[in-house]
Amino acid sequence: MSLDRDALAARIARDIPYGAYVNLGIGAPTLIADHLPDELDVTLHTENGLLGMGPAATGNAIDGDLINAGKQPVTELPGAAYFSQADSFAMMRGGHLDVCVLGAYQVSVGGDLANWHTGGADAIPAVGGAMDLAIGAKQVWVMMDLLTKDGASKLVMTCNYPLTGVGCVSRVYTERAVFEVGSEGVRVSDRFDTTLDELRELTGLDLR
Repeated sequence: MSLDRDALAARIARDIPYGAYVNLGIGAPTLIADHLPDELDVTLHTENGLLGMGPAATGNAIDGDLINAGKQPVTELPGAAYFSQADSFAMMRGGHLDVCVLGAYQVSVGGDLANWHTGGADAIPAVGGAMDLAIGAKQVWVMMDLLTKDGASKLVMTCNYPLTGVGCVSRVYTERAVFEVGSEGVRVSDRFDTTLDELRELTGLDLR
């Protein structure tokens, strides 16, 4: 059985290093904030100017002025700091983030990332801070479904969507497996009730 998004978010949370400064991309990656144990001492950064973000806010904890980059209500942890978006992007571009976790339309076997535009005539481009994170974070991980709604693999030999970054992704987390990508090709580092042969068939890639 493949993992649901909350289970996958919890799986990613376990891999984040102790004491890391981390940016979570808009969409599914924001779920990771709800699964970080306190003892991990991770500091979450948001593009809109918050360092020290906590889990999602619910009920009486919701403050309309306290949101993440995806405009979702969040909490703040003790010691949290606020700053301008210009300062936030300077942190992103300056190599101060240890890890960022982004969503994606496609990731290539060499670690190229496509996550801002499908190239379709009626598609709405959404760059956000992804390009800055792709080049600025020390590690770029992707959280995405392995397949599109049409059954095509989103892990591909070569991206055919407009690129966000070249060779920037090192790890891809999907509901079926975790993949290490880069100049040496693709290695499957973890599988969730899916065989290596099944993954090869689903992706059409030479996996090891």
